[in-house]
This record gives sequence, structure tokens and C-alpha cells, in this order.
Amino acid sequence: MNVIYRLVLWGMVAGMYAESAQAQLVTDTEVDSLFVIASSGEVRFRDQVEPAKEALVALGDKAVPRLIEKLTTKSARERLTIINILSDIGPVAIPDLVRALRRSDGLVVQRVCWALGDIGDTTAAGPLLEVVAHPRWQVREQALRALGKIGASVGEQAVLTGLADSIGQVRKAAAVSAGRLGLNPAITPLIAHLDDPFFGARMAAAETLKKLDTVAVIGGLLEAIDEGMNETRLAHALTVMGELAGDETASDRVRVAGAGAIDQLAQFLTDSRASIRATAARALVALDPDDNCGFIRPWLANETDYFVRLQVTSAVADGN
Repeated sequence: MNVIYRLVLWGMVAGMYAESAQAQLVTDTEVDSLFVIASSGEVRFRDQVEPAKEALVALGDKAVPRLIEKLTTKSARERLTIINILSDIGPVAIPDLVRALRRSDGLVVQRVCWALGDIGDTTAAGPLLEVVAHPRWQVREQALRALGKIGASVGEQAVLTGLADSIGQVRKAAAVSAGRLGLNPAITPLIAHLDDPFFGARMAAAETLKKLDTVAVIGGLLEAIDEGMNETRLAHALTVMGELAGDETASDRVRVAGAGAIDQLAQFLTDSRASIRATAARALVALDPDDNCGFIRPWLANETDYFVRLQVTSAVADGN
């Protein structure tokens, strides 16, 4: 009896497995067929691209494993199509994507991080933290980017650590995420990155500083300027300080901090470096567009560099 029972049970399990495998085969075939159209740039498929994408999204989590398998593609169009579809499928795609983070293929892992960031669900934050120190820098970059897009406060320490990464693109991703997370403890390292060797990280640091606590940023910039800066960092610091302090919508506490920056900016109007004089003057124009403090008009009258005068007079004209 036991032998017969086992045979029957085995037959039932085998039948269920066969049906499941057949169903998955059908789904994979359907995904493949739809994806060819959804990712196509051919004119003949032009009117079918969006309907094919919508059909893939409608398959929901059933389409996710097959789409993940396609993340090894070398085609930028296919890669973006997959990411967009996974994003539209939404949180139901997360379990399969999280499992894919454990794969040995770093290319797939970095693109999975990208997809998780675009989905923007906080349940992915923990798994993303597990790959934020991945040996492949592109994975670190996308994991940090995703943590910022998700708005995951649990990723704050990882973002601070990422600012010290040896790869510029990773530092840029960390800087951008610091802004998205409103990470004020990042102010000091971000000021240090205003002369980052990687242009993208420098610009990201400058833009992020404008999103953090304005009074703290102005105070940090003033302190750092007093301690001494090279020309690149100083130029960015003066620009950021002028834009923050000159914001017409700023609160009273910001205006007070900005007033304290005026004397600091004015001292650079006589700097030997033309670029620094121009940057300081433009920052003063942003901070005091009507020149109530009386620095800009007499300085312009004495400035000998034509291009410096041109930059500042243009800034004055734009301000008025």
C-alpha cells in the first residue's frame, strides 16, 4: 500500500512540476516575444512599442525572472527598457530583484540596484546595504544612488562612507544621495570635495551643499576658507556661499549668516587671481544685488581685467 501511495504521490508531484514548468515556459516565451517589440527601435514596430511594454507590465511578477536574465544585454536601449518596465511593475518585482543581488555577475547586480532605486520602495534598503561595499565600483555607485532615491535613512552611514570611495563616480553618487537624504553630517566632507579630482563629484558636492542646512553650510564654508583652500575649492565655495546667502526666499537666520559672509567675500576682491576676484564679485552681487554695502561699484571702477569686469557687469545686469 505504501509503495502504491508513494507512486501516486510522486505522479501528482511530477504532474504539478510539469504543469509549472510548462507555464513558466509559456511565460518566458511570451516575455521574449513582447520584449523584442518593446525594446525595438525599428519603424515597423513604432506603434506597438508602448502596448508591448504595457503587456509586460501587466504580467507583473511573472515577467520579472525573465527580465532579470536579460540584464546582461549590451544594448543601451534594451537595458533602459528593462529598467523602465521593472520600475512600472513596482514593488511586486522586489523579491526577485533582491534575490538577484546575490548573483556573482556584477553587471546584473549593478543593474538590479538601478531598478530597485527607480522602484523606490524602502523594503529594498536593507538588501542594498549588503552590496554597498561590493568590489565592483559600478555596483557601489548604483547601490548608493538607489539608497538616495529610495530616501532610506538607514543608508546614511553608507553614503558618508561612499564620499571617501577611491572612484570618482561612486563619490558623485554618494554626494547626490547625501542631498536627497538631507544629510547634514556630510557638509564637511562635501566642502572638501569641492576640489575633487573628478569633475562630476565636484559639481555634485556643490549642488548638494545648496540643499542642506543653509546656515550650517555657510558656517562650514567660512571656517574652511579661513583654514585655506586651493583655487578650485575656493572658487566653488565662494559661488555656493553667494547663491545660498543671496536667496531672496531665505529665512532671517539665513540672512544673518549671509551678512556675516559679506566681509569674507569682499576680501577676495583684491586677490591676485583673476578667477577668484570674478567669483567673489559675482557671489557678492548674488548676496547684495543692490550693492547696499558699497563694495561692487568702487571695485569695478578699479578692476583692470576686462574679462573679470565683463563677468561681473553681466551678473549685475542679470540681477537687475
